[in-house]
Amino acid sequence: MRERAPGRMPWVLAVPAVAGLAFLVLPLAGLLVRAPWPTMGRRLAQPQVLEALRLSLVTATLATAICLLLGVPLAWLLARGDLPGRRLVRALVTVPLVLPPVVGGVALLLVLGRNGLVGRWIHETLGFSLPFTTAGVVVAEAFVAMPFLVISVEGALKAADLRFEEAAATLGASRWRVFTRVTLPLVAPGISAGAVLCWARALGEFGATITFAGNFPGRTQTMPLAVYLALETDPEAAIVLSLVLLAVSVAVLASLRERWVGAS
Repeated sequence: MRERAPGRMPWVLAVPAVAGLAFLVLPLAGLLVRAPWPTMGRRLAQPQVLEALRLSLVTATLATAICLLLGVPLAWLLARGDLPGRRLVRALVTVPLVLPPVVGGVALLLVLGRNGLVGRWIHETLGFSLPFTTAGVVVAEAFVAMPFLVISVEGALKAADLRFEEAAATLGASRWRVFTRVTLPLVAPGISAGAVLCWARALGEFGATITFAGNFPGRTQTMPLAVYLALETDPEAAIVLSLVLLAVSVAVLASLRERWVGAS
């Protein structure tokens, strides 16, 4: 059957399409137009900016590592495991996607705070508390970012050809060997894409971080929090920091381009 050539879009659709494109692009263009380009280098070299950038990169990377450690097995459980109430579990896993981040921060405080359900035991037994620490930033970022990884890996597991795993099992490979030598290589592109999205989401996290970890320079002040603080005192600095995060977002989209194009 011959494919139909794309026709000219009706103006009834073209007008709102162009309006929607402008709605999404113009704010980004506004950042570029209003950016203080002559002083960009000097502002980026300021110690507080470099410290916020360093902290953001470190915490986002650690949060992604936690998400990989916990999220890949969780995705396998949802995709392959014989789990009662799987739909309910999947819904609970994806709740952070739609939950307001501030609410997530409050929930973390109630569970992991010094007087929280688990946090009290941690404080009394181990002698430390997570809120308002760098570790708290990592926990908050992992909480909001993990669903991106789980969804991506679960989709890759469902799309993987089971015949390769069955063949390896027939040849005598153990379940762990099949998982590490066959399953993981099969779904590696999905894991990579999920990890990149997870890292980008963690890097841009604001609401849960400021609620659960606070906004302390050098300890919990990540780039999004620095943007918020600079917006009140130095708008040009806020624009510069926003451009850094925009550049990271564009780099993430570029790294995922081949995966999206291949799926189209």
